[in-house]
Order: sequence, then structure tokens, then C-alpha cells
Amino acid sequence: MTQVSSKSTTGGVQSVERAFELLEVIARAGGEAALSELAADTPLPLPTIHRLLRTLVGVGYVRQLPNRRYSLGPRLIRLGEVANRQLGALASPALKDLVSKLGESANIAVLDGDMVTYIAQVQSAHSMRMITEVGRRAMLHNSGVGKAVLSVLDDERVQRLVSQAGMPPKTANTITTLGKLFTDVEATRERGYAIDEEEQELGVRCIAVPVPGAPTPMAISVSGPVTRVDEAFTKRAVPVLQEAARELGRQLVAAAD
Repeated sequence: MTQVSSKSTTGGVQSVERAFELLEVIARAGGEAALSELAADTPLPLPTIHRLLRTLVGVGYVRQLPNRRYSLGPRLIRLGEVANRQLGALASPALKDLVSKLGESANIAVLDGDMVTYIAQVQSAHSMRMITEVGRRAMLHNSGVGKAVLSVLDDERVQRLVSQAGMPPKTANTITTLGKLFTDVEATRERGYAIDEEEQELGVRCIAVPVPGAPTPMAISVSGPVTRVDEAFTKRAVPVLQEAARELGRQLVAAAD
């Protein structure tokens, strides 16, 4: 039997860690980054970055674009889809509990590049209810889950992601300037929850909170018609949402150990 030295094993593990570090840097940059950005954001020597990128490009986990920037590769899509399905299954009991306690549709969404992607929903029993297709992407600046996710990011990353995606108006209530968005995000940080105040769809209000300790920024929310999701509902819903988010965060941390 061939003996594998501890040195080679350690080196192999270190290479894997460094490769994932590069993928994380590219993801934090919104899905693509220049070589200079990768060098600035990691302590790795430039020859090591080159070597790892060549390997990642070769296996399809990174793509080199015509402008010589590097982006996340197509092979990550399948991994992400499977991971999202598993995460959605893990979150499903918490969403069902939210619907049981609050009576409105509950969702969970994760940061996906410069947008958020809904990975699970449990619908309300009301005939008039919010239905969000799992897999649908939403913008960060006008969705409750998006603004809840922004609240846990630093201001530089908030500006980079939102500037990259743009801030198109969906309704007359949509925030369309960075100044107003930063005011809204700061308010979210202070009170601990985000509000989509008819910003994606007129007549619909959404209350969302970030999931603490999540391995990637994510948020859970409840949404429904403004006639039901009013101020009294919000006061009742926020502590229930926050406790659900804390419990989900604990489960995710435990699953990662």
C-alpha cells in the first residue's frame, strides 16, 4: 500500500482551502473579479493565484472572460442548485411554523451574486396570498429579503452589489437612489428587520429578517396584502420571525460542524 506523507496531505488540503478562498472572493465581488482584485483580497502570492485559477478554469468552476476577468464557472450551478434544495428542505419546518403562527406566506432567500434567490416557500391558507416561485430571483434594493441581506453586509459591498445590479423601479414606492437605500438599510440594522413597503408589487407588504450565523447571507420573510400585513401584524410578526431566524441559524451552524 502506498504511504501518503503528512506533508503532501497537508499541502493538498491547503490547496483546497486556497481554491475555495478564491471562489469566495469572486462571489463576494458579485460573481467576477480581476486578477488584481484577487491578489488584493487574499494573502496568496500571485504565482499561487495563477496556478489555482488555471486548475479551477480547467475543471469548469471558474471561467476566464474575454476581458481577462475571472467569473464563477458553470459547474458551480449544479452544486448550488443541490445545496439550495437541501437548505430549502432544512428551512421548510421553520417556514411552516411561521405560517401556522402568523397566517401569511413565508419565504427564505439567499444572496446569489448581486441578487437574492428564493429557495423555499410555504404558502398561506388565505385565498388571497403571496405566491413566490422557488428559484425566482429578486433584486436587493426593492425586496424585503434583499434589504435584510444587505443589512448584514458592509457598506462597501452594499454599494458594489447594488451599483452592479442597478436600481430599476418596480413601483412608485421603489427606492431608486443609493442615498435613500443606505438610509433604509441603516434603519433595518437598527430595528432588526426590513420592510418591503409595496416596493415590488403594489398592495403587498413584506417583513424580513436576516438569518444570523448563516454560511451565506440569507433572510426569511412573511408577506401578504397590506390590508392584513399592517402595523399591528408587524409588531406581532417581528419577534416570531427573529426567533425562527435564530433557530435556523443554530441548525445551519450545527449542520456545518
